[in-house]
Amino acid sequence: MSKELTVESVMKKPVITLKPTSSIMEAADLMRRENIGCIVVTEDEKPVGIITERDIVRFVAIHGKEALDSPLSSAMSSPVVTCTPDTAVTKAYVIMYEKRIRRLPVVKNGKLVGIITERDLIYWFLKMLGYPEKREVIERLK
Repeated sequence: MSKELTVESVMKKPVITLKPTSSIMEAADLMRRENIGCIVVTEDEKPVGIITERDIVRFVAIHGKEALDSPLSSAMSSPVVTCTPDTAVTKAYVIMYEKRIRRLPVVKNGKLVGIITERDLIYWFLKMLGYPEKREVIERLK
């Protein structure tokens, strides 16, 4: 019997994080600079929330552009859904599907150690189908 691939082999690290007291504008600017769609909100390396581009758009649409000065704690999703590095990749997919989330922070001993995204899972799946490189996937799909 073969051992199933775990999240540890697919996750990205390090994870871009901010504190709950950081402003929504700081998060939006950091997402832009890093070309990412979310930031994990941490206290002492422990995830306490997550903020996505969608969260920011909704929050500003409701509260106005002045809301950009608000702390992340006022707009983040919390508690954050997580998994561990030894979680099977297929189980991570099921968690994301059932919870209707696109990003899953990875926690070991309560501390953030990585993140797995929907995109990571798509590339993993395509690799399982025989596409060894992301570049090859893109070329074959053109």
